[in-house]
Amino acid sequence: MRALVIVLVLAAGPGLAQDTSRQIGLDAWDRIFSVTSHPRCTNCHVGEGGQPMWNALGYGENRTHGMNVRADQSRIGAESIPCRTCHISAENRNATPHAAPQIDDAWRLPPIELAWLGKSSAEVCAQLRNPETNDDNTIAELAEHLRNSAFVSWGFNPGAGREAPQTSLAMMVDDVLAWGAAGTPCAQDQ
Repeated sequence: MRALVIVLVLAAGPGLAQDTSRQIGLDAWDRIFSVTSHPRCTNCHVGEGGQPMWNALGYGENRTHGMNVRADQSRIGAESIPCRTCHISAENRNATPHAAPQIDDAWRLPPIELAWLGKSSAEVCAQLRNPETNDDNTIAELAEHLRNSAFVSWGFNPGAGREAPQTSLAMMVDDVLAWGAAGTPCAQDQ
């Protein structure tokens, strides 16, 4: 359907195509931000403090992760309590509510430059389109990361009654590619 819209717009003329392409990109970005701003993502996309959060996921009031976990600069907690102390790396179904979830990868926080917690749509949009602040990825590489990351996959299907973003991983990948095809527009662009 999106491809049909793009073809029709291109046939209508370059000015309209540019405006519509930008709007398609902005609409895709809005859906992307609804995921990147979801607590399932932001609770680990934290800044230099390296403390994962337990916000808005049914664990009571918003607070830092229990057990005074600090992943710190290593992002794996090597300086205090390694994430793997509780979050073992295994491909299981995460069927036990409130148990430390597992994935088939080594648990860690994302790089500091990918901190999204508390940031606006404009701030995260600017971060993700800039390789210097998106872990040196092109848009195609970001889409590939989404497709292949055990963390991302788990975030969309965390199991055991855990809340997840209201979209699918496949739709998120499509939106990232559509946003990239539209030139990665952000609402604050002129």
